Amino acid sequence: MGKFAYLLVVPFLFSACTLAPKYLRPNPPVPDKWPGGAAYRSSKGYLKIPGAREIRWQEFFTDKRLKEIIRTALHNNRNLKLAALNVEETRAMYGVKRADLFPVVNATAARSKQRMPDTHGFGQKLILTEYSAGLGITAWEIDFFGRIRSLERQALEEYFATEEARRGVQISLVSEVARVYFTLAADREDLRLARSTLETQKALYDLIKKRYDVGLATELDLNRVKTQVQAAKRDVAYYVRLTARDKNALNLLTGYKMPHLPLPHDLNSAGGIRKISSGIPSDVLLNRPDIMAAEHRLKGAYAFIGAARAAFFPRISLTTAIGTASRDLSGLFGAGSKAWRFVSDVTLPVFDARTWAAYRVSKAERKIALAKYEQTIQRAFREVADSLAVQGTVDRQVSAQRAFVDAAYHTYHLSMKRYATGTDSYLSVLDAQRSLYAAQQQLVSLRLLKIANKIRLYAALGGGGD
Repeated sequence: MGKFAYLLVVPFLFSACTLAPKYLRPNPPVPDKWPGGAAYRSSKGYLKIPGAREIRWQEFFTDKRLKEIIRTALHNNRNLKLAALNVEETRAMYGVKRADLFPVVNATAARSKQRMPDTHGFGQKLILTEYSAGLGITAWEIDFFGRIRSLERQALEEYFATEEARRGVQISLVSEVARVYFTLAADREDLRLARSTLETQKALYDLIKKRYDVGLATELDLNRVKTQVQAAKRDVAYYVRLTARDKNALNLLTGYKMPHLPLPHDLNSAGGIRKISSGIPSDVLLNRPDIMAAEHRLKGAYAFIGAARAAFFPRISLTTAIGTASRDLSGLFGAGSKAWRFVSDVTLPVFDARTWAAYRVSKAERKIALAKYEQTIQRAFREVADSLAVQGTVDRQVSAQRAFVDAAYHTYHLSMKRYATGTDSYLSVLDAQRSLYAAQQQLVSLRLLKIANKIRLYAALGGGGD
């Protein structure tokens, strides 16, 4: 039994090395600083602010209702469940590849009975009975050149990549739930604005109808205000539809387990969002799950080259067995009943075009994985840079738009006064009212853009995956 154990242990001593090339992380093909210029805010005020990975989503969002909806989505969303199942599958596949490193040991027990022919003409039956039991290993490949270990490493990197993909799905889910939540708040604010505008237009219609009846307003003025009433009704229906779609989106994201919570009526009641620091590109981007997944697949491509190289070397397999045999069951473990068998098989590749083709494929796959890795980094850099550009300009836009709304509001009221005194036509009132309504809608859109961009930046920097 000592020899048998020795035969099992020795091969492991030779299987620790592989022929895979040494992996060195490529330099990121992006600048080492975020873009600067008029569109970007100075980072000096953000030096003491934590980065996205340091702030959990429970801390990033302050609204309790939103956090409850996100928790529900994380428990019930089907996309996230599929991502988790993919992780389980790749973990199991890794287990299959890893199992190839170890021998498959089978235990056997048998009883055989055989009638022998009477070749000597004695006229007697000769029946032989035999009992046997043993342990055996069949065609176990000894991984001298690391072929199996390289394939096992490739499977491990694929498992890691799938886990990062799952984290990426979670980040996307958290950001999408928040985006839809704030979009719903903005659409409900626009709906309230449209309803208010409709009531104003109805009141104007009643006023101009009375003036028309006594000859103080023209039929043209009356028809113009009619068009505004209908336009306001159209907008009300439009925003009713949008709010319904937003709710449907939240239902889908939460797996139709949407908690019964009062939803925000406008952006002011939807809660706030914490500030985050953008950090340094080389530190931040390499922690994004999509980039980490691409890097794991690049490492897997390196490991696959090791397996392809090992195919050029001899493949050694071992078949061995140890057991006992006896004609009587009682003598199965008696003296002289032991038996053993050892067979080693060496296959040396002499010429196989498929081996060379597989090696070329492995090198091409490494180049493809490298290109995808670099492409993912560049795309991530662009996403963050775009969000930083919005962050650096949207505050100025919101401030200017607020001033524009104030000016449009005063213009509208001045036009109403001038029309009431007969100084100006209703056309001036109509233009002022349209300008005010459009300015108010644009302000809501810009405020939503500011919030949505913060969410987008948080996700682009890898926040929300914990």
